[in-house]
Amino acid sequence: MVQTSVIGCGNMGSALIKGLWRAGNHTVTACDLDPDALESVTDYCERTTADVSAAADADVVIVAVKPDIVGAVLDDLDLAPEQTLLSIAAGVSTDYVEARTEANVVRIMPNLAAETGDMAAAVAGENVPDEVRTLLDDVGEYAEIDEAQMDIATAVNGSGPAFVFYLLQAMKEAGIDGGLDADDAETLAAQTFKGAAETVLRSDEDVDDLIDAVCSPNGTTIEGMEVLWNSDVQETIADAIKAAEERSAELAGESDNE
Repeated sequence: MVQTSVIGCGNMGSALIKGLWRAGNHTVTACDLDPDALESVTDYCERTTADVSAAADADVVIVAVKPDIVGAVLDDLDLAPEQTLLSIAAGVSTDYVEARTEANVVRIMPNLAAETGDMAAAVAGENVPDEVRTLLDDVGEYAEIDEAQMDIATAVNGSGPAFVFYLLQAMKEAGIDGGLDADDAETLAAQTFKGAAETVLRSDEDVDDLIDAVCSPNGTTIEGMEVLWNSDVQETIADAIKAAEERSAELAGESDNE
């Protein structure tokens, strides 16, 4: 069992705690100053605490707090070189964290699907230990990238779930407008996104080939795809990703200037 601490039990921290509990390979300590936040995860960890120093007694320490308080948390953490600190704060560079701890620093950008074991995460660090790779495998899929690519990764997989929810909602509403019950429309839309994503992950074909496989000549799908191909939807999605990437870079500049 890997001794793991999660400092910060907000949306992302609690998702990681619940995902690690589901995997069953980790002994988790949850740390937060908010008693309600600790109460929400008490069934999914070995212990809860408001004491950051108590959370430091772990092989892997995950800092899952808002970017503007990362520095204050790191000031209270006394970690050794043999420990690993995972930072998930958007826009907070590895250099910033490394300057404030003796631990091995790995930066990750996960997303909320960690709770169900379906997380997508980007990982950057000079030394990513096997225990971190195992931890990430337990809660989803991950890609190891360069630190310089973290802003775009933050936009794609960190902010990406909200963009997918938006598109899913649009499909659901179209189903309702066509006469489907709201619950049925949501089930069909959500399962369609889930199945399509699994197909991409498991297939050796690229996405364009998968689209072609669904588009029978003179069929229903190609009629809908013609509308999408002739629209600006791809450019709009790219603009959303770019806006999120630029905000991540802005946050990085703010933290580095502290």
